[in-house]
Amino acid sequence: MTIDPEAAELAQRLTAAYSRLPETVAIAWGGSQTNNLTDQYSDLDIYIYQKAEIALQTRSEIAATFADEPEIGNNFFESGDEFVDRKTGLGVDLIFRSPDWVEGELTRVLKRHQASIGYSTAIWYNVLNYRTLYDPEGWLARLLDIARQPYPEELRRAIIAKNYPLLRENQSSYQHQIEKSLTRRDKISYNHRVAVLLASYFDVLFAFNRQPHPGEKRLIPLAKKLCPHLPASFEADLDAWLVLPPIPENIPSILRVMTHLLDELDILLQFGPES
Repeated sequence: MTIDPEAAELAQRLTAAYSRLPETVAIAWGGSQTNNLTDQYSDLDIYIYQKAEIALQTRSEIAATFADEPEIGNNFFESGDEFVDRKTGLGVDLIFRSPDWVEGELTRVLKRHQASIGYSTAIWYNVLNYRTLYDPEGWLARLLDIARQPYPEELRRAIIAKNYPLLRENQSSYQHQIEKSLTRRDKISYNHRVAVLLASYFDVLFAFNRQPHPGEKRLIPLAKKLCPHLPASFEADLDAWLVLPPIPENIPSILRVMTHLLDELDILLQFGPES
């Protein structure tokens, strides 16, 4: 694995700054920078596991040593701070997590085999791809030991059972909702339903291949890289569908390519290896 030297040096500086805090249990480097999928838009994702909340004032003071205008306490998705490192120009995304929370997420999927609607195993994938930066008590090493296990068959079946019917089996399926949104010429509803259909589609696809879900970015190249079994014309169908704006003259083409995409998934699930 090739790691950008500037990113590695920045990761070490961040580790030195945050590992000094008594609240810090462990620090890990994750995201695209650690799995050879980085590009010029990739941030440095640093996960700081804390046994108690690090004060926002403390976080602000540390971030100010790296950046001129850091954003502190962005809690829209997870507790996080974001800034651009003034020395390297690299974006930094600091995610502050509780050890109990991530342990619970792994227990949910690996022991209880509980599926979600889309992205069922994304946290598992996230942990599996950590690069350890600071782990004085071995907590992160133990977490990685838990994560590095074969894909549970019960989890595989649960994810497919929860997400597959939503694609088009049920009356309230995403395909039916997409058809209605096109008939109503409701572009907002259409875009939302396409997004959730694809979330469940990829959840099924990764589960079928016994691969943890890699998250929301670069799903086509990641599916091609990680999944030995893909529907025929998988990429071509997605490319053909997603370039079509939802306007009346495109409706027949949209419905045709969406139907073909789901037909090919059906074939894979019914006749693919160990289906």
